[in-house]
Amino acid sequence: MGRYTKEDIIRLVEEEDVEFIRMQYTDMFGVLKNMAITAGRLEKALNNKCIIDGSSLNGLARIEESDMYLVPDLDTFTIFPWRPQQGKVARFLCDVRHTDGTPAESSPRHVLRRVLAEAKKMGYAFLVGPECEFFLFETDDNGQPTTVTHEHAGYFDLGPLDQGENARRDMVMMLEEMGFEVTSSHHEISPSQHEIDFRFNEALRAADQIVTFKLVVKTLAQRHGLYATFMPKPKMGVEGNSMHINMSLLHDGKNVFFDPDDPYGLSREAYYFMGGIMKHAPALAAITNPIVNSYKRLVPGYAAPVYIAWSAANRSPLIRIPTTTGEGMRIELRCPDPAANPYLAFAACLEAGLDGIRNQINPPKSVDQNIYSMSDQERTDCGIEALPANLWEAVCALEKDPVVLGALGDELAKKYIEAKKAEWMQYNIQVTPWEVETYLYKN
Repeated sequence: MGRYTKEDIIRLVEEEDVEFIRMQYTDMFGVLKNMAITAGRLEKALNNKCIIDGSSLNGLARIEESDMYLVPDLDTFTIFPWRPQQGKVARFLCDVRHTDGTPAESSPRHVLRRVLAEAKKMGYAFLVGPECEFFLFETDDNGQPTTVTHEHAGYFDLGPLDQGENARRDMVMMLEEMGFEVTSSHHEISPSQHEIDFRFNEALRAADQIVTFKLVVKTLAQRHGLYATFMPKPKMGVEGNSMHINMSLLHDGKNVFFDPDDPYGLSREAYYFMGGIMKHAPALAAITNPIVNSYKRLVPGYAAPVYIAWSAANRSPLIRIPTTTGEGMRIELRCPDPAANPYLAFAACLEAGLDGIRNQINPPKSVDQNIYSMSDQERTDCGIEALPANLWEAVCALEKDPVVLGALGDELAKKYIEAKKAEWMQYNIQVTPWEVETYLYKN
């Protein structure tokens, strides 16, 4: 994504024969929305005059302040490579503002901007490197998604065993054409599961890239007759989709997480940041693992963290320190899944980490053995606590955590908690096939 002026945008639209422009933004849950305009309305859009009804979107505005303006971020302008070469389609990612020009407090992009501004006052820039996983499933005769796959490929397998290889290659090519620096792509552990990683970036741009990435993956999968899903656990008995978040802080362009004299290569700030993440982990889970299905992934035996611990030696804890040094030093948070709104997830993680730095919160000692193989007593003796077991526990933890609530802001936090409690209640009243099969004949 480049650096553009209004004049640059107008020139590019004319030179590239762009006919339609999508003004995109996300709701509270990270779902990408858009309003399409023609090229003839471009100047109006560039002057921040595009109006949407914010009250009709999850968590964006109250009914009495429904009219909201879409303010395009010029640096997010990109032309969709998969659309027609005549009458091309482009897009902006937009900030949402009130009619008086002030930011919408519940806009996820604004929430992240606000927390990034706090970090900047402390002298820090926040860098994020996401690792996004997804499944490619077959569709039925009506083109509707299923969870069916006839593939049997596993970790790092290749074609012809990896039947999604061609689709994944096209996704990578499209992403690179749109300005992504893709660092790797491969088949994941479960059949028909894939991962595409792109280079770390400043947090706002990284969040923008994630919502763009999801759109590209779903669009290209459809073109291959497949359905791409980022659902955390679409099938029982296999590993689910994660979105590991690699995090580091810069000060004057230098990675402040690195200390060559520390056994793990971690600086004092890195330990404090990690301590803040671990202290607030139960509340963070409501944001990083935001749906009922998220907690079907966070169970022992499927390469997902269950316990609040850290290590540089194994992958069972919540936080892993990758084997790296210098400017590459980072903290990898392993619980997030791709159902999370990246703007809110990054904002909440950063606020938790900054709280650790402000209050010098030291993490416990590293746990360098497989936590899943430890007994309950051994975990208790080591002071290892578990992540929330379900969405309800996570939301209850969020309600009690003023730091994470502060990251969201009062208005968004209230709407988010209400929505997630309603989601949990809807789930609780369902009668599942498992219950019928297990209990019907016994009672």
